[in-house]
Amino acid sequence: MRDLPTALMERFQSASEGLAGRDEAVYEAAGRQPTEPIFGLGPADARIAFFGRDPGRDEIHVGVPFIGAGGRQVRRVLFQRHHGGEMNGTRDALAAGAPYFWANTVPYKPLGNKAWPMAVKRRFQPLVADVLLELWNGSDVITLGREAFFWFGLGQTAAVREQLQQYWQREDRFEQSLCLDYRGPDGTLRRLTLHPLPHPSPLNATWFKHFPGLLAARLDRLETLA
Repeated sequence: MRDLPTALMERFQSASEGLAGRDEAVYEAAGRQPTEPIFGLGPADARIAFFGRDPGRDEIHVGVPFIGAGGRQVRRVLFQRHHGGEMNGTRDALAAGAPYFWANTVPYKPLGNKAWPMAVKRRFQPLVADVLLELWNGSDVITLGREAFFWFGLGQTAAVREQLQQYWQREDRFEQSLCLDYRGPDGTLRRLTLHPLPHPSPLNATWFKHFPGLLAARLDRLETLA
């Protein structure tokens, strides 16, 4: 597992000082500094990046994103795909995610697992964008839930934000994809293709049971297994 470069780590730590609404008690129980961002990262040449909302209690204790109930929904599909059989335990979950890149809109746990307010997402958007654009060379992003999808409109033009809004109204939004010319904090453009999926949380009763099939269909179109 890769670590954040020192300069980026220091920028996150500085930006997170005094962050209101962070679940400080969970960090204390986990013996983890609350200014430490939780990133999965992954190979720079990974074909696919998974992009979610923010870490939860399990992610803080393990130090890896997408390892709680919702994240394991994702990783079970990946494990079955690459290794066969049923995923058992954290070691299997981490092995399942190794070929992919992992990031969140805000790499800190909020109180009550509620989505961070827009002001906080904007605060960290340039830093998270640098993580994606500097540490990952791919172009296909599987977004998990509405918050993760619309993050790609932060700091972008009105035309890009309108693209996102119009796409989200489609009934087939979880089967089709959206290409964006995404502008990084330094002004450079990267062509990204977003492949949205519903949030995999068990609390998402509408989509939870459909999620594994939707993810498998996405992966069938995006990657070829050896």
